[in-house]
Amino acid sequence: MTPDLRQLRYFVAVAEESSFTRAASRLMITQQSLSQQINALERILGAKLFDRGSRGTRLTGTGTLFLPEARAVLDRADEAVAVVRRAVRGETGQLRVAFLATTANHLLPPVVRAVRDRLPGLELTTEETTIGPLVDGLSSGRYDLAFTRPPQVPGLAARTLVTEQVCAVLPEGHPLADRTELTLPELADERWVMTPRSSWEPWHRRFDEDFRAAGFTPDIVARDASVQGLLGLVAAGVGITRLGRSAHNLRRTGVVFVPLAGEFATTVMLWRPDDRSVALHRVLAVVTELAATVDLTTTG
Repeated sequence: MTPDLRQLRYFVAVAEESSFTRAASRLMITQQSLSQQINALERILGAKLFDRGSRGTRLTGTGTLFLPEARAVLDRADEAVAVVRRAVRGETGQLRVAFLATTANHLLPPVVRAVRDRLPGLELTTEETTIGPLVDGLSSGRYDLAFTRPPQVPGLAARTLVTEQVCAVLPEGHPLADRTELTLPELADERWVMTPRSSWEPWHRRFDEDFRAAGFTPDIVARDASVQGLLGLVAAGVGITRLGRSAHNLRRTGVVFVPLAGEFATTVMLWRPDDRSVALHRVLAVVTELAATVDLTTTG
């Protein structure tokens, strides 16, 4: 037979109190029940653990050897229970998070810091990606959570975190670079650099609608899938583009950001609505609180 945890707790209590009477009071059981359990433990071990005499209750040599082992077993059992309870509360485990490249620079650091501060036992694995793989990965379960521009995909839950000004991105020295604000029709004669239509067709259909409403079809002279690439093309004078103001954090030289009147972009948090993970919903709460108290377009 193997001793159970209750017998080990009783043994440790008697050893620490050097008294069956005090140990029984501490454990809130009768002294008779305590004595019976200690006797049963000694029979299981085949060894005497205590010497009982007029000078009190003392550990035998065997009992002295057994005490640290019993404490270690109890500590490990308590630790195992605590691990399960933290998991039930969503404080441990792993969450796989995808960031759209345009949001990773300013959102990733404050989000990861906030989650680590509030949920230190939870491991976040993060991956920067583009919109197509992000949506596919989230829908398939490769990712648990994503931060992106609204992808206009049904079946995913979304919560808006940031609303920011959209800007025309011009090369330094451009005739319009000193303006405090521009409108899209004022850029009708410009050459444009944009992401490939294949990067995410719904976004490009929306761009088409915006340009039609402004009264022109853009002259697109180059395309690049990354924001950094677009900014490099603008800085080189190849063309102009439009991006959220937070993209300024990615390149501070060679380009000028001028707000476009009435144009705003949002960043959302996406997840599968049928995902009941407690850890996921703890993170959703932490990030929602963060977004309510911090300007996530200026952090990083």
